[in-house]
Amino acid sequence: MSQPEAQTPKGPEPQVKAGPDEDTLYAVRQKVYPRAVTGIFATWRWTLVWATQLIFYGLCWLPWNGRQAVLLDVVARKFYIFGWVFWPQDVFFLAILLIISAYSLFFFTAVAGRLWCGYACPQTVYTEIFTWIEEKIEGNRAQRMKLDQAPLSARKVGTKAAKFGAWGLLSLWTGFTLVGYFTPIRELVQEATTFSFGPWELFWIFFYGGFTYLFAGLMREQVCKYMCPYARFQGVMFDPDTLVITYDPERGEPRGARKKGVDPKVISKGDCVDCGICVQVCPTGIDIRNGLQYECIGCAACIDACDQVMDKMNYPRGLIRYTTENAMKRHWGRKEIVGHLMRPRIMIYAAVLVAICAAFVWGLATRSTLRVDVIKDRSTLSREVEGGLIANVYNLQVMNMTEGARQFTLSASGLEGVQITPNTPFEVDAASFKSVTVEVAVPPESGKPGSNTIYIEIKAVDDENVRVREKTAFLLPR
Repeated sequence: MSQPEAQTPKGPEPQVKAGPDEDTLYAVRQKVYPRAVTGIFATWRWTLVWATQLIFYGLCWLPWNGRQAVLLDVVARKFYIFGWVFWPQDVFFLAILLIISAYSLFFFTAVAGRLWCGYACPQTVYTEIFTWIEEKIEGNRAQRMKLDQAPLSARKVGTKAAKFGAWGLLSLWTGFTLVGYFTPIRELVQEATTFSFGPWELFWIFFYGGFTYLFAGLMREQVCKYMCPYARFQGVMFDPDTLVITYDPERGEPRGARKKGVDPKVISKGDCVDCGICVQVCPTGIDIRNGLQYECIGCAACIDACDQVMDKMNYPRGLIRYTTENAMKRHWGRKEIVGHLMRPRIMIYAAVLVAICAAFVWGLATRSTLRVDVIKDRSTLSREVEGGLIANVYNLQVMNMTEGARQFTLSASGLEGVQITPNTPFEVDAASFKSVTVEVAVPPESGKPGSNTIYIEIKAVDDENVRVREKTAFLLPR
């Protein structure tokens, strides 16, 4: 992370206005050149950048039980996540996970605004990375602006080519890594060395890589301002006690330049020196001094920048800070703000979130490693077999959800004298299913004519606690 530049262009960038003959339905885009900033919130942002990217780029390389730790094998319809194997029948867990994500978004937004957008959203994370690459190649904010305004030259072409090339390599590696969660990453590397990618693998590498390049490199704030739906409905999640990034006009106004150390009361001005640095560091190019705006992603870069200026001027920090609407109106301190954060709305969100998370963990902990579907053979409803017994035929789909081969035994109950064939143990391979055809026979006098209820039980040989008892119908002739 680089330090802020010594040279500070004064004030926000001038706005480009449409001429009388231009279509003014859409605003003309003015390129945003975010200035580098350091501080506690910048440190938190980069901590999240490192954490999320180490997980994303590194997790697919982690081995587990002779395979990839996280592998979403869509073709085989198996999702491997560490020691768990999930099948399409486990879509319930995905639904719960999505509900947890939604409630987490509601909870954190109601507490402190757009925390997700400012610190962990992939658009924010990759924009931060791409901007860092741009700064390392093209220079600081002033140098980047000067380079863009300079006439075409060999140096400009070379610098731009180096930047776009670095962006392209990172984008392709990002697309490659994403596909590596669906095709084993080591197999993908071998395919890359021999240029033998499958058509869909190649498509998704370039598709995801291309959109990473487009969104993080070229569009940047356009995605947050015009494409992201969260910016549009965030207002309904806020209330007067939600922590948001706020400029304090009572303290800051009237703003104006002055020499270092001058008491603002002596010159009848507020603490804001109108340096414009809070605008220059904003990744979406807004002026936080105009109040809360939907374009604000809550990254808090303006807080870090303003605090540094306040330190240089020997003024107290907090001209721009996290606070609430009620706190600004009523001049609350930290104690009152924290006290109003634990309001009924937050408590309800928290209670629901804890309950859903507990249900999710309980479901995973008690999830059976054996699943069985019993399907009655419709081709022959019932038949008489040796010994005068009446037999029905069933097809069992036995699913072993562990990563080790397992043997199972069968038994039947529900009618007197019931027998099941075969009654010898059978094996199901690791993380697979096996179709087993069985015949269940009973004496004709053991039940009533028509449909009778029986139970077929499948039990693991090595663990009696792993068992499934399925209910089915047994037909006796009338």
